[in-house]
Amino acid sequence: MRILLLATAFNSLTQRVFAELGDHGHELDLQLAESDEALRGAVARHDPELVIAPMLTSAIPRDIWSAHTCLIVHPGPEGDRGPSSLDWAIQDGARNWGVTVLQAEDEMDAGPVWASVPCVLPARGKSDLYRNEIADAAMEAVLLAVRRFADGTYRPRGQSDPRPGTAIRSRPRMRQHTRRIHWESDPTETVLRKLRAADSQPGVRDELLGSGWFLHGGHAEEQLRGHPGELLATRDGAICRATVDGAVWIPQLRARRAPGAPRTFRLPATLALGERLPALPEVEAPGPLDEQRRTWSEISYREEASVGILSFHFAAGAMSTDQCRRLVRAYRAACSRPTSVLVLGGMRDFFGNGIQLNVIEAATDPAAESWANIQAMDDLVEAVLTTTDRLTVAALGGNAAAGGAMLAQAADEVWCRQGCVLNPHYRLMGLYGSEYWTYTLPRRTGQDTAERLMREALPISTATAARLGLVDRVLDCAPERFTTEVAQLAADTATAPRTARRVMGKKAALERQEALRPLQAYRDAELAHMRRAFFDTQAPYHRLRSSFVRKQAQPADPAPGPVP
Repeated sequence: MRILLLATAFNSLTQRVFAELGDHGHELDLQLAESDEALRGAVARHDPELVIAPMLTSAIPRDIWSAHTCLIVHPGPEGDRGPSSLDWAIQDGARNWGVTVLQAEDEMDAGPVWASVPCVLPARGKSDLYRNEIADAAMEAVLLAVRRFADGTYRPRGQSDPRPGTAIRSRPRMRQHTRRIHWESDPTETVLRKLRAADSQPGVRDELLGSGWFLHGGHAEEQLRGHPGELLATRDGAICRATVDGAVWIPQLRARRAPGAPRTFRLPATLALGERLPALPEVEAPGPLDEQRRTWSEISYREEASVGILSFHFAAGAMSTDQCRRLVRAYRAACSRPTSVLVLGGMRDFFGNGIQLNVIEAATDPAAESWANIQAMDDLVEAVLTTTDRLTVAALGGNAAAGGAMLAQAADEVWCRQGCVLNPHYRLMGLYGSEYWTYTLPRRTGQDTAERLMREALPISTATAARLGLVDRVLDCAPERFTTEVAQLAADTATAPRTARRVMGKKAALERQEALRPLQAYRDAELAHMRRAFFDTQAPYHRLRSSFVRKQAQPADPAPGPVP
């Protein structure tokens, strides 16, 4: 069918719906909800048979939904209504939830139900749940609703006649007074639920060191203690803050915006606080042989028999210069261990999205920081590419884009959870790209397909990635099962006779490649393009980066860098 997608932003769920509906053979167009006139123009141009809104924060005009069937994806179970559905569920501690696809009508979220799919809500942040459990349920519900619409005989169920046990519950937008943390009385679990319910947007408004901030992200700390609200320690850019019965790690802060000032954006907490931050101990994360405890760290390593698993989780998947350098050190340490398989990743949610644009935007010299960041990313990818004494696996439990997607391609094998979305391109940020993509991408997909992926700059589904050769194995499991499934599969791989034979041939294969064209030559050629984009103040990259970081409108199709 001809399907028009309407969305406030081309976010992770919209990208997944776009990619997977395309896999099913539908003809798709996308229109961002910039204005009602923009929506009307898109409907007139494309004459869709069906309109779907995967993520829309404004109402579809009446003249559109009265003339076309418009399906809205609501991140809540049947009967739930309101713009902060998932926020309320997380903050209330709900463990079972759902996603409903309903037809647009005058009253928001009150139209006939085309599909409703249940899901669980583990104790995770809102953005993580949205990209995983919610996205899985949403995709299932969308595909079911599309099949029912295409069949032509299905009649959606009106909400005035709900299923037994289903109650209509409409709740308002969650405001900051509801999200407020009462440090002197809220126990740790309450603090965590409030932080998780606002981890990406809008954050939890708070006062800290005499200034107003929004807190983003929250993780429990088992050992550190102090007076409620007191800052106790730092780790990897995060701050640890005491609660009445424990403490929490807060990775990111966003400054309160003064009237008339530019929009602020999230930064590592210690970087955001800057000189305001008092002298605090930098507490190291537990090592692989230490007693395991409930805490937080960005990078961790563990061994199971002859398998090493180097896991990392960076906010929004972005990797700053410092984070890349720490990960390189951890990778080299992991390579000193007596393992035959080394897994990179293996956690749920983002694998990686490349350089850290927020940190770059906040730098005194964004061009210099961009250059340092891409060099550090290249160092990381080079370390993986030149590992010849063991099998390397990139295990993607979540989405990957740009440099993060190319980091995965450097491994011997790529394992991916079903439902992940890959964006193996750079053009929408006005960049040519680096991370050895001109070597790794063509060797997996062929030169023509590599050039097309870079030129089209579209999200691709897990199934398409596997078909193109970007993914070697797809794991069809729930997000919470991914880490366990990866560990078991890695253990099986380590004992397979074929693995030893593959490892024995890696050194000779690298030597042949170096004789044909050294890896350094690929890196130098890519970085020549990147240097021009970084240090030319008129290059599109600077405007696009700033717009992206500050969540401002961007041009639909920025000028691309050259494609070889």
